[in-house]
Amino acid sequence: MDLVVDANVIFAVLIKDSFSSHLLFSWEYHLFTPEYIFTEFEKHKEELLDKTERTTTEFFRLLEILKRRITLVPLEELTDYVAEAEKLTPDPKDMAYFALALKLNCAIWSNDKKLKEQDKIKVYPTHELVKL
Repeated sequence: MDLVVDANVIFAVLIKDSFSSHLLFSWEYHLFTPEYIFTEFEKHKEELLDKTERTTTEFFRLLEILKRRITLVPLEELTDYVAEAEKLTPDPKDMAYFALALKLNCAIWSNDKKLKEQDKIKVYPTHELVKL
């Protein structure tokens, strides 16, 4: 199953080993995210390191693995979908996730309840993916 993965899921995986970690590395899912996501990690790196249950070495090793596991899609590839994504998204900062989901015709994996405030794109929180 193709899924657009939201930053909150990736942040959660970096912070601690959880069921999200196991799902993220399941080969049942082909994961995609906008390419700027790892720039966001750089902005929040210190905060994530303060919260993580992992050692600094484990944290950065996992970050490198995630960069290889998740397909990064350049923002230029999303321009044809921006207008529709802007209409759909309940939160403008999540527009790129919606544009990518429209491009790939797939769902979004996010634990942000606000993203479900639309009915065009399916949004799966982690607990719903577990049931699939």
